[in-house]
Amino acid sequence: MLSIIIALLVNLLIETSVSFTVVVPADPVVAHVGSTVILPCRISPPEDAEALEIRWYRHEQFDNPVFFYNHGKIQDTQEESYRNRTSWFLRSDQSGGLKDGDVSLRLEKLRVQDDGSFRCYVSGPISYGSEEVNLKIMALGSTPVLVPQPLDDGRINISCRSSGWHPEPSITWTSDDGKVLHPGGSSHSRGEDRMFSIHSWMAVSQSDTQLVTCSLSIITGELKESRIDVQAIISSDLWKALFFVFLVFALLGLVGLILYKYRENLTGKKPAEDVAKEIAELRKHAVEITIDSENSHPDLKVSKDGKIMRDSPDYHHTGDGFPYELFAFGAQRFASGRHYWEVELGRENTAPKHYWLIGVVKHGTFRLKDRSAFTPSSGYWFLCSDGPNGFHTNTDPPVKLPLTPRPEQLGVLLDYDDGLLSFYNVKERKHLLTISSRFSGSVVPLFNPGVGDKSPLRILDCPKPAESAAEPSQPLMSNNSSEA
Repeated sequence: MLSIIIALLVNLLIETSVSFTVVVPADPVVAHVGSTVILPCRISPPEDAEALEIRWYRHEQFDNPVFFYNHGKIQDTQEESYRNRTSWFLRSDQSGGLKDGDVSLRLEKLRVQDDGSFRCYVSGPISYGSEEVNLKIMALGSTPVLVPQPLDDGRINISCRSSGWHPEPSITWTSDDGKVLHPGGSSHSRGEDRMFSIHSWMAVSQSDTQLVTCSLSIITGELKESRIDVQAIISSDLWKALFFVFLVFALLGLVGLILYKYRENLTGKKPAEDVAKEIAELRKHAVEITIDSENSHPDLKVSKDGKIMRDSPDYHHTGDGFPYELFAFGAQRFASGRHYWEVELGRENTAPKHYWLIGVVKHGTFRLKDRSAFTPSSGYWFLCSDGPNGFHTNTDPPVKLPLTPRPEQLGVLLDYDDGLLSFYNVKERKHLLTISSRFSGSVVPLFNPGVGDKSPLRILDCPKPAESAAEPSQPLMSNNSSEA
């Protein structure tokens, strides 16, 4: 009889208990770097949440939460990067806090790394639920710096630079009458803080416009802009001052170069701290690359180890422009993660190659013949050196840029997940360019040695970062390949 009464009471308790749902805003929450934000979350219908388990976590890291409340108190289990940055907060002045089912999270000292989704999870004895709050982190960069430089044809090249942006800003050039001008090119890079630095440039003549404005803006509508008076530059004596400043900096640069070369000759190596830092940064994701000889052009001469390639003596280029058909493809496929490799474009006592093409291509896109089809939308992403025609990408619009000195050792970093393809002048420790795109399916390394150069194109074996850091006097590249 007693057991029957207990069972009836349990059933009555379950039937009268009300299940809840987790409610969050449908629109993203927008906040700026360094500020404090409230991520709203509540349970409906409202009930006392003090006895419930409440977790905020990211990226399926359920056991490593951003914030964890259980057994009536905040628990110490927490992702380290969020320690001392999180707390409860009322989503509105009318909220009764936990007693009213308000489990909103206060997040302080925002970083770019906080951008993305946060999951609000609430669990009770007979019910649980979770929903995601999308947080958009914004960073308004620096005021653009405009630098004019005279060109041989009488026009002025105006360079626009700015840094500290997130997400990547839009760049707009306009004239004094509001007409949109088309830049000669633009590039971006991301620092260790994941913020964007932007460089854009364009050439204008005296008859084009009087004022030129370079504006950078993010999706919130916030912008920074700078304006330069072209007519005043041309008609005044400013060019004399600019020439004098340029001359002073050129002399200082020459003195610095002489001292730098003297230090190299004296020690027999470059500064160890620079070498160790660059190798550790660029080679964390080094992979071995070899050529897939079955899919490469038959007029390419490839070494047995698949590391060295050049145009065959029997190949005669009869077309105009760069010989795009001489493609060679890597045997390795990548569909996620970060991967880095290096290519030698000039050997000691030999001039660097003037003709080459390096990048990645979607696997299986190997038989295109129309050179106009070599675009990102067709599965091609590359940087090309076309002799006297300079360097350019195949992006739309293409980016043309001067690279001085010519790269002798080129580093390529493929960040598949973030859709980035970056190029580095390894010998000079310089970042050259980053192509931003969206990859799908597997991609493979892409090479083309061009025609007419004495030096072949050589894929190098990267030393392990730990070895490079411990032995900074070793050369940047090691190679055991046989000549093609």
